[in-house]
Amino acid sequence: MSLEQLLERGAVWRASEVVAEPVVAGLGCGHAELDQLLQGQGWQPGSLVEVPYATEGCGELRLLFPLLTASQERWVLWVDPPHISYAPALKAAGVALDRLLLVRSNSRRDRLWCIEQALKRGCCSAVLGWLGDVSPRALRRLQLAAAEGEALGFIFRPAASKDQAAAGPCRLLPEPDQAPDKLAVSVLKHRGGWPLSRRVLSLRQRSLGNRAASLASQPAASAARVRPVR
Repeated sequence: MSLEQLLERGAVWRASEVVAEPVVAGLGCGHAELDQLLQGQGWQPGSLVEVPYATEGCGELRLLFPLLTASQERWVLWVDPPHISYAPALKAAGVALDRLLLVRSNSRRDRLWCIEQALKRGCCSAVLGWLGDVSPRALRRLQLAAAEGEALGFIFRPAASKDQAAAGPCRLLPEPDQAPDKLAVSVLKHRGGWPLSRRVLSLRQRSLGNRAASLASQPAASAARVRPVR
């Protein structure tokens, strides 16, 4: 069958025929360069952001500092980070330590369950989880939980995961830059556009706008029980 026939039957997708979805204003990332690349000019509540990284401490956490510092009233949940964060550095950056929860799980099943619970309840301004090998089904379930709770989740995974299918609408690849206060970020996936090549961001502390800070400190949603992820 010729290409013309396939087009007539509607069997071939055309980028020019994509119906534009309503753009929802996001939470500013605190990095103007990154805001300009993402739909809605920032992080989208109700979504999962996957962050594959090759080197621990390359700046993957400092990328989130503007969001974390704006979360002064709601909880920020960290699930199984590879190292215990240095509290004085977090405090110096403006992170409210009394609103930070650190969870250590006993198994991957418990880890996924904890992340899912927090996302679905919408009780945190941000949920940060560190995962190794995980099934696409489990990631899809986490994305559904984030959408239900209108929550914002960040999943940190090994760099090899960047070539796997992404369940969430956004995937960022951070890489260290030669300058200590810079971070190279590649947007591997984002809603409403094609992947974007490396951009170098400044890691100097920035603040979110008044609107973003207000959204980050909204009261927590009511709790809801869900089944564990298998």
